[in-house]
Amino acid sequence: MTVTVVDAGAQQISRSVEVAAPAAELYAFAADPRRHCELDGSGTVRDNIRMPAELAVGSKFSTNMKVLGVPYRITSTVTALKPNELVEWRHPVGHRWRWEFASLSPTLTRVTETFDYRTAGALKNKLKYYTLIGARKSNASGIEATLAKLRDRYAR
Repeated sequence: MTVTVVDAGAQQISRSVEVAAPAAELYAFAADPRRHCELDGSGTVRDNIRMPAELAVGSKFSTNMKVLGVPYRITSTVTALKPNELVEWRHPVGHRWRWEFASLSPTLTRVTETFDYRTAGALKNKLKYYTLIGARKSNASGIEATLAKLRDRYAR
């Protein structure tokens, strides 16, 4: 099963893959920021350094990151949670990362990851900014690598 492009609309990059695992298990994986470095295919996510015992909308978690050899830390805010179906958080700049889980059978789930920068309101010229940093291309390849890694982790 290949990673497929999903047309999520303007200012969103979205990819989908079918994973041979129950939606609840995959949701639990993505809803635990301590495990994001295990999920990440981009090579930018490091360890989680601070988070609440359990996530809820409004919870914040801090993660060590590294891009182009430069380490930094971000604190993201959980913006949506729907058990076994959806987890989403907002980056400090305003864009969001969303994971959706659609159960296709008890042991097969369609997982969709989306980078959504429609809500990056803090940036006056957000389209220019995201174009300048190459966000569309780098995040598309990062999402594809992440979803392939997740699919392969559960391959039978």
